[in-house]
Amino acid sequence: MSHPLPPFGRRFLDLPETFWRRVRPTPLSDPYWVAQNAPLAAELGLSAATLDAHLALFAGNDVPADMTPLAAIYAGHQFGVYVPQLGDGRALLLGDLPLGGERMELQLKGAGRTPFSRMGDGRAVLRSSIREYLCSEAMHGLGIPTTRALCLAGSDETVWRETAETTAVLTRVAPSFVRFGSFEVFYHRGQHDAVRELADYLLQHHFAECRDADRPYLAMFTEVARRTAELVAAWQAVGFCHGVMNSDNMSMLGLTLDYGPFGFLDAFDAAHICNHSDHAGRYAYNQQPRIAHWNLYCLASALTPLVEEADLRAVLDQFPDVFSRAFLDRFRAKLGLFVAREGDDELVQALLLLLHGQSADFTVFFRRLSRFDGQGAGDDVAALFAEPEAWRAWCDRYRARLADEGSVDAERQAAMLAVNPKYILRNYLAEQAIAQARDARDFGEIERLRQCLSRPFDEAPAFEDYAALPPEWAGEICLSCSS
Repeated sequence: MSHPLPPFGRRFLDLPETFWRRVRPTPLSDPYWVAQNAPLAAELGLSAATLDAHLALFAGNDVPADMTPLAAIYAGHQFGVYVPQLGDGRALLLGDLPLGGERMELQLKGAGRTPFSRMGDGRAVLRSSIREYLCSEAMHGLGIPTTRALCLAGSDETVWRETAETTAVLTRVAPSFVRFGSFEVFYHRGQHDAVRELADYLLQHHFAECRDADRPYLAMFTEVARRTAELVAAWQAVGFCHGVMNSDNMSMLGLTLDYGPFGFLDAFDAAHICNHSDHAGRYAYNQQPRIAHWNLYCLASALTPLVEEADLRAVLDQFPDVFSRAFLDRFRAKLGLFVAREGDDELVQALLLLLHGQSADFTVFFRRLSRFDGQGAGDDVAALFAEPEAWRAWCDRYRARLADEGSVDAERQAAMLAVNPKYILRNYLAEQAIAQARDARDFGEIERLRQCLSRPFDEAPAFEDYAALPPEWAGEICLSCSS
């Protein structure tokens, strides 16, 4: 029985070849399915049978003649140093499909060499591909803007990273993969017409609300800065560390982009570094807001052919306040505070200092706090602290703050349970799924995790094992940029 694909759009081809190169994928040896995201497929108008029938396409082995795979060019600041040409070194854009009133681009990651691969082989390994597949969907479940993952094809073909590893091709989905670095490359080459052309493309397809502004390019930059501030505030609120916030990994749409050595905090450490290649801690958890601001400076420089520098600086100067408001709003919600009060920021900062000093588990703490009775002692929360008295001292302040706004336990608890997840993609959970896939070609744990993480706020007895405190060996997991 035939299962034809719907026709793919080719919107990125509206831009001239200055912005991309045509590339045919490198076939993957004897591919097999590792994972299929049936709910996302349905949203894209692909039945489960249609997705299943097109392994050859999503492995990069059999691309229809009327499809034009593209590798995009960009540059970027990597660990603070400008690299003049990067680009899709192992990613190919297939085209776009409609979803919810917009069009979503589908991109193969790990599909072989492109003109931008530099010294790389253009492949992705199974390990990192499983992590990106799961975290994309985990972030979506948390309500945090992100690229998504449609499916994952594997192969016994091997490549060398820090050791020999098997390969995979991930199909990821987003309204656009345009990055800060997509502008930087043309600005630094002096190709200012291309900067304008790319900005006009984004205004047409992704920033319609800015097109009619008096100064559309400034309006768009202001919106990008706002989305970036709110994105990083959302990361901080769930304890997410990106790991490699280079400017080429920053989305113009404010999406979480390019999952490499990411990690969710277990024991809270404000200075946690999730990437063992980041020796100076540039991308530590507590540095993410500052680095987002720094990356926006890189983008602003690239937009100076379109916008007066003083206007760009005015937007950049507002970023700390925009971020701080978004951050405080997130943490008020996590604490069940419905009314803003002076002193809330002090209360939040005191809590974070307490969690840091006591190395309390970030996710479990807030989930238990979500059931806190304003009249009780919070003994189940106190159990997370080596020095319970330190918790009780903060708890007295918190209880007084709740009384100040007349907080009702049942209402507050329901609201807090809706924003404080029970389930996150802890590194050890991802490692367990990777080990089963790698060692036994058993992919059931990947799908089980995906299902759980798609509804991270729900009480789900079938997934109760995922909500436990991490085992001691979880702290030994070491992540790098290699993928």
